[in-house]
Amino acid sequence: MTKYIFVTGGVTSSLGKGIIAASLAKLLQARGLKVTIQKFDPYINVDPGTLNPYEHGECFVTDDGAETDLDLGHYERFLNIPTSQANNVTTGRIYQTVINKEREGAYLGKTVQVIPHITDEIKRRMLLLGSDGKYDIVITEIGGTVGDIESLPFVEAVRQLQWEMPEEDCMVVHLTLIPYLKAAKELKTKPTQHSVRMLSQEGVHPNVIVCRTEHPLSDELKKKIALFCNVKTNAVIEAMDASTIYEVPMKMLQEGLDIIVLTKLQINGYAAPELTKWRAFLDKLKYPQSKVTIGLIGKYIELQDAYKSILESFIHAGAINECKVQIVNVHSEFITDENVKEKFKDLDGLLVAPGFGLRGVEGKIIAVKYARENNLPFFGICLGMQMAVIEFARNVLGWTDSHSTEMNENTTHPVIDLMEDQKSIEMKGGTMRLGAFPCDIVEGTLAHTIYGTTHISERHRHRWEFNNKYIKDFEKAGMVPSGKNPGSGLVEIVELPNHPFFIGVQYHPELKSTVENPQPIFIHFIKAAKAFAEKKETAKTSILQSELS
Repeated sequence: MTKYIFVTGGVTSSLGKGIIAASLAKLLQARGLKVTIQKFDPYINVDPGTLNPYEHGECFVTDDGAETDLDLGHYERFLNIPTSQANNVTTGRIYQTVINKEREGAYLGKTVQVIPHITDEIKRRMLLLGSDGKYDIVITEIGGTVGDIESLPFVEAVRQLQWEMPEEDCMVVHLTLIPYLKAAKELKTKPTQHSVRMLSQEGVHPNVIVCRTEHPLSDELKKKIALFCNVKTNAVIEAMDASTIYEVPMKMLQEGLDIIVLTKLQINGYAAPELTKWRAFLDKLKYPQSKVTIGLIGKYIELQDAYKSILESFIHAGAINECKVQIVNVHSEFITDENVKEKFKDLDGLLVAPGFGLRGVEGKIIAVKYARENNLPFFGICLGMQMAVIEFARNVLGWTDSHSTEMNENTTHPVIDLMEDQKSIEMKGGTMRLGAFPCDIVEGTLAHTIYGTTHISERHRHRWEFNNKYIKDFEKAGMVPSGKNPGSGLVEIVELPNHPFFIGVQYHPELKSTVENPQPIFIHFIKAAKAFAEKKETAKTSILQSELS
């Protein structure tokens, strides 16, 4: 029988429900249990695909082409297993399903209501992943905070499941905040008490309370929280701020969160946690042997969650290389020919990030040109790859008006053009080229060195592509299309052989990077950046010695 854990949040958003859920899942997985996590989001959008990154952070894409919440990225990075469409459900998707069934006459003339029809659909989705016995435990993160109007149907569904299921098959973990008042030099438990009381008023009684805090919780404070929130003292878990999210599983292990969960769910015979690889990763992460500085060129840099998977991929690749990766955010809108040298003088590598629309595009093209001409390691993702193609067309092939038809429909050299099967699409939601697609790699290329194989599969999210009409011109001038989709001929990878490291990819490699399997391009990019930094340092030392002599 599959067991179910529900993770709710109170007091404030952004406390880290996704990280706590993923950390708990990691500990249970490390004990030999089969675990998965799903996210239920209360907003009415069907998925995050049409949301601006400033609204919701990055849009994470699964192998099966689902556009999902960025927390699914954390789930994959921690558990090292892929998620799917079934792992992310929104209010919009719930209502869409119920309304479609009503239109079909599925409710036999009954009045369709939030209870029971909406809550029944929520419950069906909550139990779906566990219905085939594939998992021992399904963890469900409920988005938003307790008390939000839009979250009420989800909380009610949890209440019903708590009532319907045997006590040992279902439990609730509530994440809350213990604020520290600097003036009083005191941690305050009242917000947590109110949050739990509000949850209890909705009929949901938490079994475990995880307390986010900047300072350690004393035994006295834990007893107070336990008393007022009606849980056992050992079920009050301290979640101190950590230097990295990857430390959180170890902190939860110290607090005994997994043991409390296993006891409540009456799961016996579990093994000791096997976390050897995780500890080795943390050691490399905490004690790097070198450092590189990478410029992240984007237009959503004000919100770090807009590039969450990229930043985490750098952490994974940095640890493998025993190298601290320092990210310098550079807003592409403010890059010009006049200031580019000053902005990039201290960089060891350059990543041009994905995005949509005209804003900031010219700055990205200038950045690519600088990297190409100065042998600075370059990595372009999706739009970043397209900018590399446009820059090469303008400044090497001499087609000065080259562009993408996304930004300029009237260009005489549309080196990036709308994919043929996208030209008739008018609906924006869920209609891009989405999910995992195969790619064949040419032997002897940089891409082949990176992947060590000629056949890969990577995840996509785009509408525009390299225009194959110009492929011969690019090859003649020195840009190699080293990876193509075997069915459509779509160019997936471009590179410059006469450059120390210059590669652009149409797909999103960052989406598949995990702690245990870092993404190969990021690993090799950091390796190239290390070589660049060492060469730069050697040159500086040589100049200094020359001056001294």
